[in-house]
Amino acid sequence: MKRLITLILLCSLAALTAGAQQSRLERQGTATRFVVDGKPFLVLGGELGNSSAACEEDIAQIFPKLERMGLNTVLVPAYWDLLEPEEGQFDFTLTDAVLEQARSHNLKVIFLWFGAWKNSMSCYAPLWFKADYKKYPRAYTKEGKPLEIASAFSDAVCQADKKAFSTWLKHIAEADREVGTVIMIQIENEIGMLEDARDYSPVADKAFQADVPAELVDYLTKHKKELHPQMLDKWQDNGGKVKGNWQELFGADLYTDEIFMAWHYAKYVEQLAQAARAIYDIPLYVNAAMDSRGRKPGEYPSAGPLAHLIDVWHCGAPSIDVLAPDLYDNGFTEWVAKYHLPGNPLFIPEIRLTDNDGVRAFYVFGEHDAMGFSPFSIEAAPEAPDSPLVQAYSKLRMLMPLLLRYQGQGATWGLLFDEQNKERVIMDGDLAITCSHDFILPWDQHGTDGAPWPEGGGLLLRLAPGEYIVAGSGMVLVFAKQTEKAQDEAEKQLGEDGFALAGTDASTAASTWKGARCGIGSVDEVTVDEAGNLHYVRRMNGDQDHQGRHVSIPGRGFSILHVKLYEYK
Repeated sequence: MKRLITLILLCSLAALTAGAQQSRLERQGTATRFVVDGKPFLVLGGELGNSSAACEEDIAQIFPKLERMGLNTVLVPAYWDLLEPEEGQFDFTLTDAVLEQARSHNLKVIFLWFGAWKNSMSCYAPLWFKADYKKYPRAYTKEGKPLEIASAFSDAVCQADKKAFSTWLKHIAEADREVGTVIMIQIENEIGMLEDARDYSPVADKAFQADVPAELVDYLTKHKKELHPQMLDKWQDNGGKVKGNWQELFGADLYTDEIFMAWHYAKYVEQLAQAARAIYDIPLYVNAAMDSRGRKPGEYPSAGPLAHLIDVWHCGAPSIDVLAPDLYDNGFTEWVAKYHLPGNPLFIPEIRLTDNDGVRAFYVFGEHDAMGFSPFSIEAAPEAPDSPLVQAYSKLRMLMPLLLRYQGQGATWGLLFDEQNKERVIMDGDLAITCSHDFILPWDQHGTDGAPWPEGGGLLLRLAPGEYIVAGSGMVLVFAKQTEKAQDEAEKQLGEDGFALAGTDASTAASTWKGARCGIGSVDEVTVDEAGNLHYVRRMNGDQDHQGRHVSIPGRGFSILHVKLYEYK
């Protein structure tokens, strides 16, 4: 009888655990991808503005719009001050409203825990917490000024934060375990010190003078060959020592202060992450405000989960799955490359809401096998069917089966162009694929009318040798054999009708042509079904492929094209 009871209990526990795994991460090739409800998944998301989930009426108004826009996921703040307005008294009204609306409108949810810190500050901590600064101390500047930033060195701060977080997450687990609406949790928001690179409170100063924890030194030693170059140089330039305080190991400057602070932020976050794993084991991430515009630590939020601190965060907070960038600066392609690192898949939870977001989403899924993309303040985006993001998400949702099938297989490329970055040449096997902004076409007057160029781009996906999907907006692709391109390097001078200008040499080919040429066999606009099968819409020939010379998608809309090539001599 005891054996039977034990078996029943074990089966019940297994069923409960299985129910908790509605979302997880898995590897395919070189990519890390979401699995949601048992199937691979890309986040076509949007993040609500900071105060847009602070009342039930706003939630009820916004979520239907997000469904109409074609999102599959919404990123939603969860506010500690509204969740626990009085110490020990919890109100889950807003959380329940989010779950109800998401389920009614076919949306998954990623919750953002606005706990002890939001954009460095402790503005979402409840008043009872903030007012009792002796029990819940603040961080201090070097001059001794207290900040509206809770101390990461206070166990009381961490325990209060963790208690609220855990209580809230237990409620989500009970409400969502069998449904799986919530697919990921962000812990805190844009952690980082401001005004100074580190906390100068007495307890922080004492920790700064102590030896660097052996846990971190052992990690750096073990992973020496894989360390971020900036971290490796910082350590090695100071002798690569394995014992000593923070300045003895890393030198005496702001960046050492930042490494020290990052360690303590990471250890703090790990406590919440471990609590989350025990309650509702779904993917976890932290987000970072960028170290941009030439600013120094403390001018930007110092010590957050920044790319150059990835080793500190991986060691200090191993339960976190992803370090994610919040992107508001120029240089989009450079920023995303910094965060697609070994052991850190690319997820963009927050990016400035602009008309360029549509092509940028295509780019990161094609170039970086991204897990997801999410413009900020999404409720402010237009929902018209012809708006760029709505068009982009419609095509990306259609492409999702193919993107997921080929994720991590080295078969996709992202394309993104503007007036300064007009062209990219992709070498694929024996092909040279010249990809450009569509404004480079001589008959497109937008390229020369003096107006700023919108970003154009998309993705290229190889289905088989000589067979591709080209998808996006505002781009032109020319396919040629590598030997063919080498023999015909000179750029032809074409007029607005697409023919050579009078008096120009239309061909600079070698006197004796060698090898085969690549031709465009067909270009078809297609749709893609849920199984990844292509369905013909129309043939894009004649003027639409410049009589077989190139493949193009004008910048006025988004398309999915199926391209078949052939060769001839």
